[in-house]
Amino acid sequence: MRKAGILLAISSLPSDYGIGCFSKEAYAFADALKAAGQSVWQILPLGPTSYGDSPYQSFSTFAGNPYFIDPKVLIGQGLITKEYCDSCDFGSDPVRVDYAKLYGSRYKLLKKAFLKAEASLSRDEAFEAFREKNAHWLPDYALFMALKDANGGKSFSKWDDDIKLRREKAITACKKSLGREILFYEYLQYEFLREWMELKAYINSLGISVAGDIPIYVAYDSADVWTAPELFQLDDSYNPKAVAGCPPDAFSADGQLWGNPLYDWDYHKQTGYKWWISRLKHCFELYDIVRIDHFRGFDEYYSVPFPAENARNGSWKKGPGYELFQVVKKELGNKAVIAEDLGYLTKSVIRLVKRTGYPGMKVLQFAFDPREESDYLPHNYRPESVVYTGTHDNDTTLHWYESLPLRDRRLADRYLAIDKNIKRNDIPWEFIRAAYASVSELAVIPMQDILSLDGWARMNVPSTLGGNWEWRMKKDAFSAARQKRLASLSGLYGRKNEG
Repeated sequence: MRKAGILLAISSLPSDYGIGCFSKEAYAFADALKAAGQSVWQILPLGPTSYGDSPYQSFSTFAGNPYFIDPKVLIGQGLITKEYCDSCDFGSDPVRVDYAKLYGSRYKLLKKAFLKAEASLSRDEAFEAFREKNAHWLPDYALFMALKDANGGKSFSKWDDDIKLRREKAITACKKSLGREILFYEYLQYEFLREWMELKAYINSLGISVAGDIPIYVAYDSADVWTAPELFQLDDSYNPKAVAGCPPDAFSADGQLWGNPLYDWDYHKQTGYKWWISRLKHCFELYDIVRIDHFRGFDEYYSVPFPAENARNGSWKKGPGYELFQVVKKELGNKAVIAEDLGYLTKSVIRLVKRTGYPGMKVLQFAFDPREESDYLPHNYRPESVVYTGTHDNDTTLHWYESLPLRDRRLADRYLAIDKNIKRNDIPWEFIRAAYASVSELAVIPMQDILSLDGWARMNVPSTLGGNWEWRMKKDAFSAARQKRLASLSGLYGRKNEG
């Protein structure tokens, strides 16, 4: 069945309090998706962000981002007042998230709500049921965050060895002394999940699926690594032996040094991939579809010895291959997965993606190089694929198009029949049309392209720090006229949500 969807991070929704959240604006956007004939809302990872504000570098692969808890819901519960919310400085720019101001004020607000709710939590059966269901990760995550606060936000690698290495006597003492802080972080996860599942149920009621996103790797400074170091390639002091990255190429002489710890795949295999099963099971409770970032890392992964200043001296190592997904399918059944298979693909990676049966990705911004016949040109697609004009790592299509070398732009103009008299704001729509017209089963368009935004609205520039993940959509930007235009295209190319 042919479908269409929109890529928009929760953080990019408009709201009154500095960052998009599970507020009335999220429900309104779901309604707008339905009016526009869309069947999928793709979001970015929902985890709590760490330094750099990237949703792909989280303190936990299981936890949710407390920033997404709606202050207005807490007001409605009588836990805080509107006057208090209005007095907080969350940043005043309606199209940018000010993470520094958010960090300085949002947790104070959430702590205030918790202190009001604390007395009733021991009698809250739903809260206790939540704690019991999530006992495999929640207590460790809450303790990890409480310890980070107690250590001034320092990485766990800089904690005292007794705590860093999780020696039993020290951990028992910490659980006792930090009991209230631990409960605070458990409460945040409870409220996050309660609000998210209510929103997701509403989205699903409109015939719209939620596509989530998970990075293949976890952050080093995370509850996942601190709690279960045996899952990763670490030494006896919990320091990485090697870290993840990408090799040097035509775009970067030093390669990319991501710094994430690498998995000990032999250990994972011995456990029957128990942690991965648990992780993906949790994902499919949160989302209907899961996009797995850097899918090629399951076939081969690039290993850089630690420490290193760049990725030049890394080497390729063999990943778990199809065996992992064989176990996943046996334990979880055939779930909807999108394999992010972008970049240089070896024959073995192509075989792996094909064997899993998961659709890969096609990106129109990669298509227009007149020096070669590109796999990203729509006439080369297979139905088992998901086409994007661009991703969260790409420039907006309008700015990308206007920045193209002349020969590349001429090819795009010829291929898409773009006339020199075309209105500037209509340029991204010709790429949207091409994506919709393709044979790909699903076409997903970043919200910035639907709004015909320039490069200032770009979500992320890979391998850079600062200024990323900040873009927010203005209120009423996704107008009725744009919804109608998108619905018309969805209908024309057999992608309209008629449910």
